Amino acid sequence: MSGLPSMVHGDGIKKSVQVKFKGYDHNLGAEEGSLWDMENLSGDSAPVLAPRKPRYLLRTLEKPNGLYAGESLCWADGGSFYVDGEQKGAVEDSRKQFCALGDYLILLPDKAYYNKRTGEFGSLEAQWSGGVRFEDGVFAGESAKGNSIVSIGEAFPFSVNEAVTISGCGEERNNKTAVIREVSEDGKTLRFYENSFQVWSGEAALKREVPDMDFLCENENRLWGCKGSTIYASYLGNPFIWNNFDTVSTACFAADVGSAGDFTGCCSYLGYPVFFKEDQIYKVYGSKPSNFQVMGSASLGVEKGSGRSLAVAGERLFYLSRSGVVSYTGGVPQVISQALGQQRFRNAVGGSDGTKYYVSLEDSLGASHLFAFDTRIGQWYREDGVRALEFGWGGELYLLASDGGLWLAGDPRSIPEGAVQETLQSAAEFGDFIEGSPGKKGLSKLLLRAELEAGASLRVLVRYDGGPWRQAGQLKAEKKRSFLLPLIPRRCDHYRIRLEGTGGWRLFSLTREFYLGTEL
Repeated sequence: MSGLPSMVHGDGIKKSVQVKFKGYDHNLGAEEGSLWDMENLSGDSAPVLAPRKPRYLLRTLEKPNGLYAGESLCWADGGSFYVDGEQKGAVEDSRKQFCALGDYLILLPDKAYYNKRTGEFGSLEAQWSGGVRFEDGVFAGESAKGNSIVSIGEAFPFSVNEAVTISGCGEERNNKTAVIREVSEDGKTLRFYENSFQVWSGEAALKREVPDMDFLCENENRLWGCKGSTIYASYLGNPFIWNNFDTVSTACFAADVGSAGDFTGCCSYLGYPVFFKEDQIYKVYGSKPSNFQVMGSASLGVEKGSGRSLAVAGERLFYLSRSGVVSYTGGVPQVISQALGQQRFRNAVGGSDGTKYYVSLEDSLGASHLFAFDTRIGQWYREDGVRALEFGWGGELYLLASDGGLWLAGDPRSIPEGAVQETLQSAAEFGDFIEGSPGKKGLSKLLLRAELEAGASLRVLVRYDGGPWRQAGQLKAEKKRSFLLPLIPRRCDHYRIRLEGTGGWRLFSLTREFYLGTEL
């Protein structure tokens, strides 16, 4: 245990002092004096034991579907999309994937965008139908055969370098996907390379398409996405173009991988787009489509249903795999969740404030647990049972809960006006104390050196041999001091100590006085 050696008095009473308190360790073989269970504790003051900072409720959503934090705070509530509380557009009533590219914020599965600079909201896809003429025209100022599509009615909603899929044309050879090379000033003529089409007139439909994707990230001024076993990359700097496969450095990219199973997540890490299956990790190397290489390795990938658990903290990438939470630095992922015990978790959602990895996990019974891994000290801390749907970082850490609560979490730098501070309840339950002896023993005194903030309280409870919790005392003070709690000695095989606090408190040391008895 993290403390000083036991001292033995002349009357046989022993004293053990613990001055270093570690994080969560929910294992049967945990070190004596470790924390078997906890609620709302933090490693900010380690090795001193203390609760986390309180959260602040910003607002409550009716049907939370997603959150993005950046220059603005954006969220999806039911069928509406909001930016800083102002509705900007209508969306499907479904869970969202958000990803930013320059001024654009992309929403999946809607394939919608929001321009953060202009406030424009719309669809990444565009379609047009009506009367057209496929005819000879001009290209780069020279005459060209079979290269133009002319609208008989309204202007086309397309731009240069966009690939459009043409359908419904009576001339089958004109039903294809082609890249627009020029657009007339009035928008009614689209020009392509020479001999792209057969001369024809009639009704046709044109569409700019975006592939269906389950996961999306941004890397090196491109959007990267995946679905099934296919990886996609957008046109450089343009989230609207996904099917222009010209042999230029700005073109789009798509590739299939041969491994079994579907992709379970993706992210940008260390300058590369990284894609995950449950037992495979793929990196895309290169700087342009002509030299992009998809390299895979058989490693612990992201568990299915936990694609939102990916987050970087302390320069390491964390996520939930089938073997537990892992830390990934570009090589072989390392499992770091041994302290969480033998429980199997699923449906993880992760976030980071830069140094701590926060992850909401669902256990086999469906209960939720919010943990924080402090990369500075390598310790886990359990916060509470809130079920996080999304985390966001925009200078502050935001948490969107399944009940609709939008919280300012972590260690806020500033508190917005109108935010409501939660009433923080905390607890620390130590593992079994056997005092180094398999025989009977008796606990006679507890001495706690603690500091309590104004209005805070700390309740101390003891349990013998798995029996009921018995209150040993309740502490209230406004300055650092020691509290002596005499107990009626009771013979037992082992005992546990539990602290239950309200408000802010800090525990600097815990001293136990006890005696050892016989084996029976």
